[in-house]
Amino acid sequence: MDYLSLKHFHMGCAAASGLLFLLRGAWMLRAPAKLQQRWVKVLPHLVDTALLASAITLAVWSGQSPGGQPWLAAKLCALVAYIVLGTIALKRGKTPAVRGTAFVLAVLVFAYIIAVAITKQAWPL
Repeated sequence: MDYLSLKHFHMGCAAASGLLFLLRGAWMLRAPAKLQQRWVKVLPHLVDTALLASAITLAVWSGQSPGGQPWLAAKLCALVAYIVLGTIALKRGKTPAVRGTAFVLAVLVFAYIIAVAITKQAWPL
């Protein structure tokens, strides 16, 4: 696989990851029982693993590191925030209000990650 193919694979994984998160968030708010399906518990982890592996491979192939690229460091920090907010939204939030707030914030952080990826700027706005 060449760099461009891997980049497109990475972007596809990012889109799939975001769509799966939106779906799981909607189900968390309206139909929580659907979150117990086996594929819902497994598929997002597979997609996110492929997303992370492709990101690391792209960084290595292109010689980029978070220490040398502020936008890449920003993406990594935002990724950690997204993961924390996502787990609060889908699992750890104690009330529907906490889960809903964490869900909205996670979606905003995801949008920030995409904006950073497109602009290659830590402050894309």
